[in-house]
Amino acid sequence: MTRPRSTPAKGKGKAGARRPAAPAPAAPRRGPSSSDLIGVVVLLLTASLAACAGGGWGGRRPAPTGTEAPKGELTLRFLDVGQGDAVLVRSPEGKTLLVDGGRSGERMRTLMDQYAVTKVDLMVASHADADHIAGLVPAAQAKPTVFVNNGLAGTTQTWDRLVTALEKAGTTFQKANAQVFTLGSMKVRIFGPPRGMNDDQNNNSVGVRVEFGKFTALLTGDSEREETTAWLAQGRPEARGPVQIYKSIHHGARNGDHAAWLAAVRPENVVISVGENSYGHPTPEVLDLYRQNGIRVYRTDEQGTVTVTAQGDGTYHVTTDH
Repeated sequence: MTRPRSTPAKGKGKAGARRPAAPAPAAPRRGPSSSDLIGVVVLLLTASLAACAGGGWGGRRPAPTGTEAPKGELTLRFLDVGQGDAVLVRSPEGKTLLVDGGRSGERMRTLMDQYAVTKVDLMVASHADADHIAGLVPAAQAKPTVFVNNGLAGTTQTWDRLVTALEKAGTTFQKANAQVFTLGSMKVRIFGPPRGMNDDQNNNSVGVRVEFGKFTALLTGDSEREETTAWLAQGRPEARGPVQIYKSIHHGARNGDHAAWLAAVRPENVVISVGENSYGHPTPEVLDLYRQNGIRVYRTDEQGTVTVTAQGDGTYHVTTDH
């Protein structure tokens, strides 16, 4: 089996003796004129209108003074692939990021055609489990420029087929190692598993932070409490919120999201990528956790593909298939 190779990411003078003139008598004090009062009212109304400006579910996060927000619209789709993960992101310039591909190659082919994906600029496998990589095999036909994974080769034929397909496509392999990819006006920040994790694929999931001006989304595969706790101990800036859109860890499993992690990430919305399963995903405990933190929840098993359209000023809108 071919194991993906790892590459580096890439003072004034004195006045005369003249005695100063006596000050003029002070003008008598008076109350504010009607024009003064009108000016105050206009100022207050202007401030109120500015505070109310915004849109989308998450409102507005204005860019700092002197920073121009990127133009156009970013589209982020949590694809309905059943029990699995697949997230497709496209920049205003048409640059494409694909994170995971679900467990069905046939389903991914259909979705690639539906959304007219003919080129993938960056492909990321959060880890090598089949419900995340099987759909990446046909997606390799879009000739990904770069493929990033956790550096742990899978042990299945599905993994072998993926590696073969990517090699045939001429894709460059990189191990997750704090890379920053610029895809048009979108930045993709990769953070790898903390040191000291065992060889378990879930706890070696790759983190992906998508930034488009003031809009941010965070995806962390199937990382469990051990990995996210280690990221918190490291003070990873990529995991620092708030973020507008967040993918539920491990399809809403009990060993995924926890209070300390969510307190750091501070998501406004969470998308649970899930299908029919025998694991009880998403668990009632996790759904309660989201509810207690005031996080708006979307589910692909109930609402189909969840689409987020975002502007660089931080405004965004969420739609679902049903």
